[in-house]
Amino acid sequence: MKGDGSEYLCLILLLLQQTSVSRPEMFEILVPADPVVADAGEDVVLPCYLKPSVSAEDMRVEWVRPDSADARVNLYEDRENRNEKQIPSYRGRTALFPEELKKGNASLRLTGVRGSDDGQYNCFIQSQVWYDDASFLVRVRAVGTEPVISMEGYREGGIGLLCESKGWHPEPELIWLDSEGHSLPAGPTETLRDSMDLFIVRRSVIVQRGDTNRFTCQVLQKLFKQEKEAEFHIHAEMFHRAHPWMVAFAVFFTLAIIGLAVLIYRHVKLRRKKGLLSQQLELERVQRYAEFERTHRYAMFESACRFAVDVTLDPDTAYPSLSLSKNGKEVKHGTTWHDLPYNPKRFTSNRNVLGKEGFSSGKFYYEVQVGKKTYWTLGVAKESINRKEEITLSPENGYWTVELRNGTKYKALAGPPVSLPLSEKPRTVGVYVDYEGGQVSFYNVEARTLIYSFTGYTFTVKLYPLFKPGLYYGKNSAPLIISPLSQKHK
Repeated sequence: MKGDGSEYLCLILLLLQQTSVSRPEMFEILVPADPVVADAGEDVVLPCYLKPSVSAEDMRVEWVRPDSADARVNLYEDRENRNEKQIPSYRGRTALFPEELKKGNASLRLTGVRGSDDGQYNCFIQSQVWYDDASFLVRVRAVGTEPVISMEGYREGGIGLLCESKGWHPEPELIWLDSEGHSLPAGPTETLRDSMDLFIVRRSVIVQRGDTNRFTCQVLQKLFKQEKEAEFHIHAEMFHRAHPWMVAFAVFFTLAIIGLAVLIYRHVKLRRKKGLLSQQLELERVQRYAEFERTHRYAMFESACRFAVDVTLDPDTAYPSLSLSKNGKEVKHGTTWHDLPYNPKRFTSNRNVLGKEGFSSGKFYYEVQVGKKTYWTLGVAKESINRKEEITLSPENGYWTVELRNGTKYKALAGPPVSLPLSEKPRTVGVYVDYEGGQVSFYNVEARTLIYSFTGYTFTVKLYPLFKPGLYYGKNSAPLIISPLSQKHK
């Protein structure tokens, strides 16, 4: 039986009705074609829009990092945020705009931009019958501090310089230039991260004498075309000390003059028979005095040992790039920046750590194994020292310390520093403090000899043992080790 065609008309009308209902449910996502630039420390909006501008209130809106193992940045579902599985670094920092969702705006607000926020982001939106997603890049921008240049002493016939700059993103390039703008061969760049995941860069160079002795540290960030530099000038006469052959010649020449004078003096004396006897007596007197001095110094060392105390490192004071052993007896400079909570006791500009034990009376003594390290600083510091800024170590600033630089240069940081021409390199250093006597002394434990004494001071606050292991490189990668109390000390 043939129909009159009405059933076909109904079918066509039904299909048209379904099509007209489903079309509004279809949408696409619009995101920026170019990278979004976000300034470190500021807030940024990551754009994501629906086309057409239908309401996303009842849709699933998910922001993810496709280049991360833990992908979720923010999840909106069933008209509320569900961020139980959110990447930890984003907690408390993400939010949608509820009123804007009604207009098809699913943009994400990200507060307090960090270096780790740099990378690809994906905006995914799903309704009951349709979904779409789109990705774009976020580039974090941070311009770092002015470079800071410091001298590291005489090294390999030249003078060592260290340049440091903090707070960069992306990672910059650090180069050394001479006075004519030519690049200088330098050591590898040391890179660390701060608490905002921004870059800290350091690089050392050994410079030689030139026409102007002017050197420049330049930090370049090529992606955003940022540049900062600092200039350092060295007086020409300082380079004379950097050449061992000149020092050796000066020593040889001086010794030759002294030797000639001694020969003439002895020749004259030998011709005077009466002078021979007095000369012998003088020699005997000097020998007796030297023996007395040696014995006296041994006695001083033995006396100091009787006041040995147990010292443990205080992790709450440690500079973030220092690594401490579990037992609190060893410290070395590491290659990792530890993201540590704020603590008023912590050093944030000087690579130091203090002992837990403070002393405000009596006498105390402890020993530190320095081994074959080429860079270290040891001593005591006042409890009230400034721990947040770069401070020169000196008694005026609350520090009584001695140091080793470049493996051979021993100094007492007395302000100005005092060079210590030691005949024997200490492998273990003893530190002795007489609080009421106003004295801080340092000993070569193996030789049982005095290295240096600070005397005549008046202490009124607690003193804490201080340790600075120096930068991590070569032989200096070994830790400073607090010696256990030996049986003789007990």
